[in-house]
Parts: sequence; C-alpha cells; structure tokens
Amino acid sequence: MQTIDNFNFAGKKAIVRVDFNVPLDENGKITDDTRIRGALPTLKKILADGGSVIIMSHMGKPKGKVNAKYSLSQIVDAVSEKLGVAVKFAPDCAKAADAAAALQPGEALLLENLRFYAEEEGKPRGEFATDEEKKAAKAAMKEPQKEFAKHLASYADCYINDAFGAAHLEHSSTAVIAKFFPNDKYFGFLMENEVRNLEKLMQNPPRPFTAIIGGSKVSSKIGILENLLDKVDNMIIIGGMRYTFTKSLGGKIGNSICEDDKLDLARELMRRMDEKGVKYYLPVDSVIGDKFGNDANTQIVPSGEVPDGWESMDCGPESCKAIRDIIMQSKTILWNGPAGVFELETFAKGTNHIAQSVADACKQGCFAAVGGGDSVAAVKQMHLADQMSYVSTGGGAMLEYLEGKVLPGIKAIQD
Repeated sequence: MQTIDNFNFAGKKAIVRVDFNVPLDENGKITDDTRIRGALPTLKKILADGGSVIIMSHMGKPKGKVNAKYSLSQIVDAVSEKLGVAVKFAPDCAKAADAAAALQPGEALLLENLRFYAEEEGKPRGEFATDEEKKAAKAAMKEPQKEFAKHLASYADCYINDAFGAAHLEHSSTAVIAKFFPNDKYFGFLMENEVRNLEKLMQNPPRPFTAIIGGSKVSSKIGILENLLDKVDNMIIIGGMRYTFTKSLGGKIGNSICEDDKLDLARELMRRMDEKGVKYYLPVDSVIGDKFGNDANTQIVPSGEVPDGWESMDCGPESCKAIRDIIMQSKTILWNGPAGVFELETFAKGTNHIAQSVADACKQGCFAAVGGGDSVAAVKQMHLADQMSYVSTGGGAMLEYLEGKVLPGIKAIQD
C-alpha cells in the first residue's frame, strides 16, 4: 500500500484530494467539522516535512456551474484555524497555476470547488432522447475530463488521495489524476486507515462475525447482503427493510414500509442464509405508532401482528435484548443502518440500544466497524464514536466496498 508514512515532502508540492463537503448553516458556518479534522494529520505531515500543500475538494452538487452556495471560500478561515497556517484561496480551481507555483515550504492553498467544472465528474448535462445519445455524450466527456485532471496534476510534484468519502467516484480528482503521477501517488492517513480497517473486516475477521444491516429498503442493501453471505456467522436485519422480510413470512405489518416486489427476494435471501449456515435474526417485537411523529400514540406488539392504521417504527424490548446477546458474543461486528426512526426520540431506543451494546462489545475486545450516515449519526449523537473500533467517513464508498465493488479512488493508487 502506497502511504505517506515514510515519504519526506521537504521541498515538494503535494496536491491532496480531501473531502471537505461539510454541512453549512444558512449563514455559511460549518455545523460539523469532522471531515476537516479527519484530513489534518495528512496535511500537517506535509507541512511539517517542509513541503507545501494544494488542497482540493468538492462541496454539494453545483452540477458543473459556479454557485456561491457551494463555494469553498466559506471554509477557508476554519481550515486555517485547524491547520495552524493562513490558508490561501484560489477562486478558480482551473486557474491556480500561478498561486500553486508561488507556494513556499510550509504554505497551503485551497482550490475552489472542483465541481464548478463539469469535467470533474465527467457527467454529460442536459436531456437526451435515447440511451445511445447519453452514452455518446458521456464518451465525449472522457477527453475533457482527462485534460482537466492533467491540468490539476501540473500544479504539484505528487498526489495524495485522502478522501475516502469520494473513493467510489471515478472523477478527475479521485481517479483520473493519479495516472499523471505513476510513481508519486499515495494514500493519506485517513484513506490508509479506512482501507486497512475494511480489509480487516472483510478478510479473515475474528469470529463470530455479526453483521447488523438496516435501512428503509431491501433493494438498497441487496449487494451488501449477498456479498456478506459467505463471510458472516450472524445476520441481524433491522430498520424498515425488515418488514419486507416479515411480510414475506406471512406476517401482518399494518402501514409499515414494505417493498412488495421484493418479497420473493427476501425469501430467497433467507433460504440462502439457511443453506450457508448463517444465523439470521429478525426482531420479534416492534414499537408501533399511529402516526409519524414524536407525539404519536405507541404500543408494543409482535412484529408480525401490526394492526391496520399503525406503523412499526422501532425494535421492541425483547428484540433489543436478543440483539444485545448476539452482539456481546461476537468478535467482529459490522453495523450499517439504524433500528428504527431514530431521529424521532420516541422511536430511538432500539438504535441507541444497539449503539451502546456495540460500544460495550468493543470494551471486551470485539472489532466493530460502523458505517452509513444514519449509523454514524447515531453513535455521534450518543457520544460513543470514540468507543467504536472504526467509524467510516464514507457512506457510499463503504457501501460499495461492502458490496465487493472495486473503488476507483483506491484502485488508482494501487495500480
């Protein structure tokens, strides 16, 4: 693995792809600086060595057009404060050659939002009458995307990818640019940590290995479920997707979310888990509500006996107890997806219970990985993130890795 541990950046200019797509309030103030803090070790290593750093990132989805709402100028002061140097700003990422050339050792330059250029994503814009037209337009973007990456590469002596959150994207700054640094491309510390932990999770993990998979739809997690069948000992299915499984077994789910066109798939997945000796668990009781809100009337019922007009919103107490028992017997845990509508306090107990149980398992030596926006939000909300073995910074990237897909941002460094 090409990492920066043993590389001396003295006198070098490094262009670093980070994920500074941080949430901002209506006044342009950062509400969560986790992503910025995650990149600091890499950036500080370069500067401490006597190198200079060119920082590049995207923010939001401006769709190839300049949009002040997504300008990285809004975060310059925050990055400067955390990095400990006055970060310079290039208001046009494609016209920063002079600013990059003028950088002195120990200085940093932040480029404007890469996605202000359509070439960054390489996506054709507009409406297309046929799929053939769309494919032709996409193919036509390949050369401009390559030229954009080549131009960015001309700013620096070496390239570092430290944006795991964008590792699943084949964009100019995440994959294409690496081709212009055949011998000087590296993973940053954050990317290195993500890759090592995911490899630990998916390659010969300590057993029993338990996967806790939630989310609203089975269809969004099919790839993960299928890829984990040969790897896990226990599969705990929670969240909205569990009601598709419950209904497929003949259960009554009231108004609970369900993909009726995936009932056969749910039955097939359970058949395959039985065939492979994977023990799967569906919550046996549910907290149900008569409406979607904190002020809903609630009751606890068996999961397959939800009355009409009611919606299952969380795991019940018996389910929480059973899930904890499985967790506490595990040596490796993957958790992706909440147990219920955890953003509503009334229905957060199941998710919070899982978070605390996973943290407790870590205290007794279990390796636990948490990924996916809602799961990560839950452990942060409970102030348990630092008690987990590994909390992923990349939702979509982690999901695709768990599905067994090759991530372009990783492959570009390893090739």
